[in-house]
Amino acid sequence: MEGRHGSAGNTASKAVQRGAKGSSRRQHKSSARDAALHVLTGVEQEGAYSNLLLNAALQKSGLTGPEAGLATELVYGTISRKNTIDYYLDQFVAKGVVKLQPWVRNLLRLSFYQIFYLDRIPPHAAVNEAVNIAKRRGHQGISGMVNGVLRNVLRRKEELKLPEDMPSVRRIALEHSHPEWLVSRWIEQYGEETAEAICRANNESPPVNVRVNGMQISRAELMHRMEEQGLKVAASRVSPDGIIVLSGGNMALTDWYRDGLLSIQDESSMLVAEAVDPKAGMTVLDCCAAPGGKTCHMAERMEGGGRVIANDIHPHKVKLIEDQAARLQLGNVQAQSGDALELDKRFAPESFDRILLDAPCSGLGVIRRKPDLKWVKTPEDISEIIKIQQDLLDRASVLLKPGGVLVYSTCTIEPGENEEVVKQFLSRHPEFEPAPKLAEWQRFSQEVSRENNQTGINTDSIGLQILPQHFHSDGFYIVRLMKRTNA
Repeated sequence: MEGRHGSAGNTASKAVQRGAKGSSRRQHKSSARDAALHVLTGVEQEGAYSNLLLNAALQKSGLTGPEAGLATELVYGTISRKNTIDYYLDQFVAKGVVKLQPWVRNLLRLSFYQIFYLDRIPPHAAVNEAVNIAKRRGHQGISGMVNGVLRNVLRRKEELKLPEDMPSVRRIALEHSHPEWLVSRWIEQYGEETAEAICRANNESPPVNVRVNGMQISRAELMHRMEEQGLKVAASRVSPDGIIVLSGGNMALTDWYRDGLLSIQDESSMLVAEAVDPKAGMTVLDCCAAPGGKTCHMAERMEGGGRVIANDIHPHKVKLIEDQAARLQLGNVQAQSGDALELDKRFAPESFDRILLDAPCSGLGVIRRKPDLKWVKTPEDISEIIKIQQDLLDRASVLLKPGGVLVYSTCTIEPGENEEVVKQFLSRHPEFEPAPKLAEWQRFSQEVSRENNQTGINTDSIGLQILPQHFHSDGFYIVRLMKRTNA
């Protein structure tokens, strides 16, 4: 491999020592690859969120349609497969990719992703575009190194395989591109087969799911209208309010969205409002509500009656909740800003019929939507968030009426943040007990166990834990807790 003993490797080491040039060169119209490179470098150097930086880059570049789609694929795909890409690239770059300038490293990464993972991209196009970007941003030595490395990758592509004798943790970490600590943790918690299935599912493209506003239209009618417009859709198996959009573009740009007929929400997340089971006339508290998806789903299920107090700690996010409620024509949502740990100072004890605590969490159930998470989260992050979750539950619990239901939910698959938090809460609060599970949860387990011989959902646990491979939806935990009437 030339990167280890030829000119490409030597040039790579020189490229590290010499700064990038060309800032004064004539303006070049940004391409999908330029935009992706900008985002990837920003994520790595500044710790920026890929989704926010990508949205800004697409707006600035003016990319639309297929070019915007390619930039999106390159950003999320390259981040998702980062450690596997680096493992292979290290075989072609003499001193390893870590020694390269960040923009050069990310240019090689996104180019390797195209060559190795995207069949629809002609390999010569990926190489030529990378060389052109290197010429514009750097000097001849960098473009020569990029050309040499990528052409070596093309020549040796069929040989790039993981050794068969790798230990399980390292093999899964590299085959499905996850950090080893996380793979090891999931093997310990779920077993090797399930841990690998989680990692595999995390690299799938997330589906587009929408929630029907039942106050405005039925699911069947909205699906009919979508099909009339040429969209390919399917009814959700997870939620009676859900539609899977198999093809049809950005739902947030449709008249259906603008007119309040639908909201964009993952199927697993739709189960939360069902678990709360709010009724017309009730007073409901959503402790950590932004951006308001679950708040509005509960308000819809209350048919516009009663009242949903939607609280969020960030003042600027309150407007997001208000905008959602206005778009959906929901007059029973009252948004406010405040620390959820101090809600017991703002409301009298036993003020609410239903409480939702969709708690801050590690987010390890939504990696397919936010691939950055798996590279930035640490075991220490999980330990710190658990204490906050316990405090939030303690504070929220005093606000529930006897006979009321408190729903605790997270978008993580970490048992320590989910069932263990709930067990400890129940040990501290004998006035609470698990509420009856929804009949649907048993059906979920049966369906999962039937399909592809997957491990079924554990219905013996407290609550419902959905893993990302179960329905190809987000990993989510939901539990229903009831305050005893004779407490």
